[in-house]
Amino acid sequence: MRKNGNKLLKKAKKNKNDEFYTQLVDIESELKHYKNHFKNKIVYCNTDDPTISNFYKYFATNFKKLGLKKLIASCYVDNELNLFNYDKDKSGGYYYEYTGKNDEIIIPTLKDVTYFKNDGDFRSEESIKLLKQADMVITNPPFSLFREHVAQIIKYEKEFLVIGNINAITYKDIFRLIKNNKAWMGVNMGRGISGFIVPDHYELYGTETDVDEYGNKIISPNNCLWLTNLDNSIRHTDIPLTKTYKGNEGEYPNYDNYDGINVDKTKDIPADYKGAMGVPITFLHKFNPDQFEIIKFRKGHDDKDLSINGKNPYFRILIKNKRL
Repeated sequence: MRKNGNKLLKKAKKNKNDEFYTQLVDIESELKHYKNHFKNKIVYCNTDDPTISNFYKYFATNFKKLGLKKLIASCYVDNELNLFNYDKDKSGGYYYEYTGKNDEIIIPTLKDVTYFKNDGDFRSEESIKLLKQADMVITNPPFSLFREHVAQIIKYEKEFLVIGNINAITYKDIFRLIKNNKAWMGVNMGRGISGFIVPDHYELYGTETDVDEYGNKIISPNNCLWLTNLDNSIRHTDIPLTKTYKGNEGEYPNYDNYDGINVDKTKDIPADYKGAMGVPITFLHKFNPDQFEIIKFRKGHDDKDLSINGKNPYFRILIKNKRL
């Protein structure tokens, strides 16, 4: 169940259990919208074990089709845990570089990788050295370090596509990127992301869990999204506006502490309202920057949460229609 999936994600964040591995089907479903971005590019999957990562597998097997210049994947290894197939005789994380040459191994084993001196954390000097040579970062970063991971990408001015919890768009630094048109949501979110592979020691809760044909445990929290600065045509598709404010004013109450109206659902945005409108955060999934302007997030003129008759609706994004 969605509630139980969310509970598990929160538990994982609290315990720093961040091993949520993206399924190949979800990577393929999202990446098909960005194929024109990869020609002559160096892609770095900086939180991915090259021996098992589906991100690495996708880019390695589609290397020539995408026209890539180089693919790099690196992973963090906690020597105390040594989960999955890590070699206990080796210390630290490791990485692998693939350039598409015929004599190169496409899917490496632990005998083929290069070991870091340290644990391979994406924030380490060794990982940053690899990051600097890359054009783009595409990965599933640790949920508990999502903000830090995106901040690093922005600092080094890289293109990116990463997957995370939908609540990430409520973080001030992430929302600021979205407001300034420096990042936006990808094509798939929520139930459009089928689920994550988790380690054997994770407990499976609720009905939206499964074990695939390879024996992998799958959990589908249904509250995740893709965040990116790679453009796609779907992002520039207008939201159909079928409602009107005039004659239906009672459906759009005014805020107590902001000069604007509340809109409970994106599909109910009125086509004829020129002023500020507060919409749910899921609006960002359909947001077309050519159609709407984002004003601010959540707060009224008094810097307190937006309210209606003294009550606070769930987080709202204040927008204006650019076309009026």
